[in-house]
Amino acid sequence: MRSRRGIPVPMADGTTLPTDHYRPSGGGPGPTVLVRSPVGRIPMGLLYGQYFTRHGFHVVVQETRDALHATGSWQGPEGEREDGLATVDWMWQQPWFDGTFVMYGSSAQGHTQWTLAHGVPECRAMSVQICAADLSQAVFPGGAFALESALFWCVSRDHTRLATLPHRVRRALASGRPLDELDTVGGGKPVPAYQELLDSQDPGSALRTRIDARHLVDAATVPVHMVAGWHDVFLPGQLRDYGALRAAGHRPYLTIGPWSHCDRRMLPTALREAAAFFRSHLTPGTDPLRPSPVRLYVTGAGQWRTYPDWPPPPAVRPRAWYLLPGGGLGPLPPRGPEPPSRYRYDPADPTPVPRGPVVFGDSRPEDCRPLEGRPDILVFTSDPLPAPLEVVGPVTAEVFLRSSREHTDCAVRLCDVHLDGASVNVCEGVRRLTPADGDGVRRVSVELWPVAHRFAAGHRLRVHLCSGGHPRIARHSGGADLRDGGGVLLPAEQEIFHDVGRPTAIHLPLHAVGHEHVETARAPDHADELPQWAADFTLPTAAGPATELW
Repeated sequence: MRSRRGIPVPMADGTTLPTDHYRPSGGGPGPTVLVRSPVGRIPMGLLYGQYFTRHGFHVVVQETRDALHATGSWQGPEGEREDGLATVDWMWQQPWFDGTFVMYGSSAQGHTQWTLAHGVPECRAMSVQICAADLSQAVFPGGAFALESALFWCVSRDHTRLATLPHRVRRALASGRPLDELDTVGGGKPVPAYQELLDSQDPGSALRTRIDARHLVDAATVPVHMVAGWHDVFLPGQLRDYGALRAAGHRPYLTIGPWSHCDRRMLPTALREAAAFFRSHLTPGTDPLRPSPVRLYVTGAGQWRTYPDWPPPPAVRPRAWYLLPGGGLGPLPPRGPEPPSRYRYDPADPTPVPRGPVVFGDSRPEDCRPLEGRPDILVFTSDPLPAPLEVVGPVTAEVFLRSSREHTDCAVRLCDVHLDGASVNVCEGVRRLTPADGDGVRRVSVELWPVAHRFAAGHRLRVHLCSGGHPRIARHSGGADLRDGGGVLLPAEQEIFHDVGRPTAIHLPLHAVGHEHVETARAPDHADELPQWAADFTLPTAAGPATELW
């Protein structure tokens, strides 16, 4: 591999964006992998360069304007498209460019790809990992505020002492201070991007409109490859993007593994599948793709499987499991009038949450038993399963709730209770309620994380119902303002109904085994380590002006 780093590539307004070019050992013209990155060029750009040049690609890794200014915000799809087109014009001027390119990248690097996914004939394919076109859905899940991820992201983009950042942010999250002070507690000063998020409660706000690129998914014309993680913050939005592509007549390829947002185990899969996908669309017939476009890792079963689509038809059928009086959970609805279950949510002692999807940090499921004794968490448990039960697809809950507050949260969690009693979280979701949702007993629909999970024979299903998930989800103050209601914390008295006329239930997509292909060998992409070439590479000192390295 040869490389040239720090090339100033001119944009239409005269701004130059630092860009690295990696060329394969042959050095002649060939297809290019384009990575446009709002999070800098190193180290991931160097790793991409090492991998794709080994497969004969040129690689161009460019910092976007957001990376230059480290704002933690976004200039919006229109500006990104203009810069992307200027970069394509620059590539045409290079002797090594053969007139075709593909796009690659994860997270923020994935978001920028959608801006060139239509009307650019040179672009032949794209590969998006752990990213959704609408970023606001991950920041405001169910209308709540993803505090931990938002604070980490915004402070990290505006903070140079990264080594101490995790400690400082976690100290801020545990401080109990109002939301609009946490960026100062965590980073030492107010962070404009974080404050802008707090001002964007309205789904129609300028910021949320600016970071929503779903219209670009609808307009996409290039073939799309996706890699997602069951424990990633962007999974629900990424699967909505998949559904939008399918509705438009496309056949995207999708892989979902047992990964979180910053999980290094995902990288071998993402790189290997992307290279095969790119070759198949640049030189058809040279690298045939797998027959079934959807590949899922089924947690609880430890198996990789392939399917024709997501959700996998025709094997998935929703089935209600009802929350029963006395803490029961089962497939038969309540049969008569029953008193509601009650709990008190106190924002001064916000309901904690087990590990789960966050941008930075450990997202692996864990034993939830330490939380289940809290009086602000209702627990409903099934009888032991007589046979394995598989759930593959989207999960929703329908909750009949009455609150003493017009503004409150409703959170639902599904757990797998093992034979030793460990209660391991499988998926969860939250819904923020306002007066627009009605008064009295409200019928609340909660969207949980999608899943592919096997509950083993003898295991039990368990559902948690509560009104918080701190610090992953910002505590609800009881008022209308996201910013802790001006410091006033209002407890809520909550009632959950489970009677014949108001049957609170979780809806599980039950899967009939036999409609999928099971990979019999242990998949290499489920190894704990990266391939040796990736594990051994070392980073050079960051270059300033354009530097020749060949």
